[in-house]
Amino acid sequence: MGEAVRYQRDGQVAWLTMDRPESRNALSFDVRQGLWDGFRRFNADEAAAVMVLTGAGESAFCAGGDLKEMADVSLRVPGRDFLPYPGRNLEVEKPLIAAVNGAAAGAGMNLALAADIRISAEEAVFGQNFAKVGLFPDYGGTFFLPELAGPAAAAELFYTGEMIDSGNALRLGLVNRVVPGTQLESEVRSLATRIADGPQVAIRAIKRTLFGSQLERLTAALENEVVNQIKCFETADCLEGIRSFLEKRSPKFQGR
Repeated sequence: MGEAVRYQRDGQVAWLTMDRPESRNALSFDVRQGLWDGFRRFNADEAAAVMVLTGAGESAFCAGGDLKEMADVSLRVPGRDFLPYPGRNLEVEKPLIAAVNGAAAGAGMNLALAADIRISAEEAVFGQNFAKVGLFPDYGGTFFLPELAGPAAAAELFYTGEMIDSGNALRLGLVNRVVPGTQLESEVRSLATRIADGPQVAIRAIKRTLFGSQLERLTAALENEVVNQIKCFETADCLEGIRSFLEKRSPKFQGR
């Protein structure tokens, strides 16, 4: 799987950790590939009953797309390699918990939303910051966010790109619970162990019942995201958004 994403199993609980803390676990090609490989490994690992997805370091769960990588013209072509994780979660019958240890921004937020259960550190913040760089939401955000928070709340988050704290995320139903950061690992480990110790035939049937019907609608949403992401990538606003981010200045969008 490489060094960008680590798969480890402790008893019946697998841990999939995005391990690029120096870039706040941004979704480089290696991380995206590592997530895909991690899900395949979890699916095939008969000893693993539950998986926890988290990020390395204290500052971020996942900062979203790797804008430095995107700034390279040769890499600024989105495709379905951006998208395997959300659909893969619904295809894998075993439960998934997101342990949101820090900032979850853009596609990083949508990685968390795709999990069955989300536990957040108090210090974590969440944001759909695509509009700030002229991009269209991806990683299933256009499906999961309105599904969880409703279309009006989703619209405000998408339109403004503003970050919200963990308390507001809890109020909107985006996370199941919020705990102090120092307790996050132990809380998640305890929950994952309780689920892993449960009746797996029943639990997997429950997951199919709760989430199985979403796959067709999610697949359609992902395809729409690809189409609109490509369209936005080709705009002057997107180029300006990425440049302004890298240059640490406010963007000057022109609507084209």
